[in-house]
Amino acid sequence: MAHNNTVVKPSVCPLDCPDTCSLQVSVAAGEIIKVGGSRVNPYTAGAICEKVAKYYPEFVHGELRLRQPLRRSGPPGSDEFEAISWDEALALIAARTQQAIAAHGPQTVLPFNYAGPHGQLAVGSMDRRFFHRLGASLLDRGPLCGGVRGAAYTSLFGDAPGMPPEQAADADLIAVWGNNVTVSNLHLARVIKQARERGARLIVVDPKRTRIAEQAQLYLQIEPGTDVVLALAVAAEIEKRDKLDRAFIDAWVAGFEAFMGAARPYSLEQAAHICKVPLADIVKLVDWYCAADKLALSIGNGIERGRSGGSGLRAIMSISALLGQFGRSGAGVIAKPGFAFPTTPKALQRSDLIPQGTRTLNIVDVGRHLLHDDIDPPIRAAFIYNHNPVATHPDQNRMMRALSRDEIFKVGIDVVMTDSMRYCDLVLPAASHFEFDDIYTAYGHAWLQRAEAVIPTVGEALPNTEIFRRLARAFGFTDAMFADSDSALMDAALDAQDPRLQGFRPSQIPLDRALPMRTAGQQELVMCASVTPATESGRIELFCQDLEDRFGYGLPRYEAVPRSRPFSIISPSSSKRTNTTFGGDPASAGTEVVEINPADAKVHGIAEDELIEVANDLGRVVLRARLTDAVAPGVLYSPKGTWLGSSASGQTVNALIDAELKTDIVDGACYNDTFVELRRFEGQADAVLEQANAAHDQ
Repeated sequence: MAHNNTVVKPSVCPLDCPDTCSLQVSVAAGEIIKVGGSRVNPYTAGAICEKVAKYYPEFVHGELRLRQPLRRSGPPGSDEFEAISWDEALALIAARTQQAIAAHGPQTVLPFNYAGPHGQLAVGSMDRRFFHRLGASLLDRGPLCGGVRGAAYTSLFGDAPGMPPEQAADADLIAVWGNNVTVSNLHLARVIKQARERGARLIVVDPKRTRIAEQAQLYLQIEPGTDVVLALAVAAEIEKRDKLDRAFIDAWVAGFEAFMGAARPYSLEQAAHICKVPLADIVKLVDWYCAADKLALSIGNGIERGRSGGSGLRAIMSISALLGQFGRSGAGVIAKPGFAFPTTPKALQRSDLIPQGTRTLNIVDVGRHLLHDDIDPPIRAAFIYNHNPVATHPDQNRMMRALSRDEIFKVGIDVVMTDSMRYCDLVLPAASHFEFDDIYTAYGHAWLQRAEAVIPTVGEALPNTEIFRRLARAFGFTDAMFADSDSALMDAALDAQDPRLQGFRPSQIPLDRALPMRTAGQQELVMCASVTPATESGRIELFCQDLEDRFGYGLPRYEAVPRSRPFSIISPSSSKRTNTTFGGDPASAGTEVVEINPADAKVHGIAEDELIEVANDLGRVVLRARLTDAVAPGVLYSPKGTWLGSSASGQTVNALIDAELKTDIVDGACYNDTFVELRRFEGQADAVLEQANAAHDQ
């Protein structure tokens, strides 16, 4: 459809994805009509994922968009709300929250947020100042996703940036381990293609045969959660073959003997048995690793989602150190290039305001705390923003019961009406990132970008920063910091004196430029060359004293989780959603698929496209069967991020996940250690879904 007076404006994608693409947005009559990629960011270079291109206009302007403050008038989880004014909403929030504080103290308040938009202002700026000044409980957000992988990386390298993904084009061997590149890391696929055109080999290790696995010369379909066994066995075999890089180890590695003591008990034969991978394929992996001149390793978040996830990640990265695969472009670990950005979070978030002794809660435990009052003081006021916990957290049914409690005052802040917003007492309309200015670092590349609003705010929506400015006033906070403009917040977010900002104030970085975050001397980021491990020893530490002291895992260790039911189910990223964002789009409205191996389907009498019920003691989900050997026998796969309306049971895969089972380090969520049974679902999909949606709306 043609539009008159269409204007194309620059922007940046804020979603929880490593690629943080530069965008060009077509706007007509104050509305977004098209979202495409731009070449401002040289890494993303004009390509964007299909979901951002297809679903953002509807997300911003569609029926689910929140346009005014709302007060819930029906039961929790319903769609019964009434419109109120901003003044009424702010006054009610202040009164109810201060009532809770009077009874229980300020730590009764919980900011319940994660990582919706990733701009520095939207993800954590004025909001953090507000909660720190209030004295609210602190939240450790990493255990839900990313924290295990981050801690595994820093245990070896400290907070020194890893290999930028572009350098993998120089590799002669690329290993993609637990990373669904084409869905979760799109632009790395192009780099891999460049390397392969130069003769590089590609190895993929993943429980699911993804699109990138289909392109690999060697694919290992590993049993979920056993990566640490494979990695330790490979390390031991490299030593047996006398292929260790002794000179590199002597110069750059600490904890070698301790690590090898953990690795030597594992043989390749044991790994083949435990990991359910053919021995010949493991032998070939070792052959190729030992023969490589430049090995580029890409590790995804999938590995962290099991009991031994931290150990698996650390063991996998340690292999590269044993082989001396650092110190030159094309050799290294593609991880944490975001450490290169000169962010100044203390100035932005004012952590100096936090009262001494303030407790920190693990985000994975919040459902239990809300439901059972198992902490003192109990949580009596929760602010849910940048987060959709009903669709994201393990033990979904517990979360819904917890958010249904009348004793807890719940404030929701979001762009659209999500499953979680329906449980809130008050819902405030947040601006989308297209409606305010922000500055963007990234966790998958090292390019700094800024964006400005491309459309006016929709309805009465406000940016997070302005919402928390108004909340600060409503609570009587008169400190000057609560009047800081968005420009001032941007300038507080990064060190303007850093030479890589090229003399620009952060709030004035040109919109048509992405600034490269190399070393201070403008060298490429190369670990053990221009970049030194930021550990206490200055070396890559294969034994970590900190993880030993805190968790008892100074070395990688495999701990099998007893299989309580015949199938394990994994729920990685979807091509239709970024986590739960776009989960309300019509493209995600139908019954989600579950991939099942044909041999398993035959045993259970399940046909292609048939509805099946996947269940355990925690919940049950109705999914549509897709028969494929992309998953191994005994393993099911269903994409994460669906909303409640997608299943006839009114539950999603997250209902099946045990929130009490934690990872070895960081006490993270074990999404992949989920065991279920399946059976044919007796019923008609459309009729059952209509009933479920109708019941949900009542």
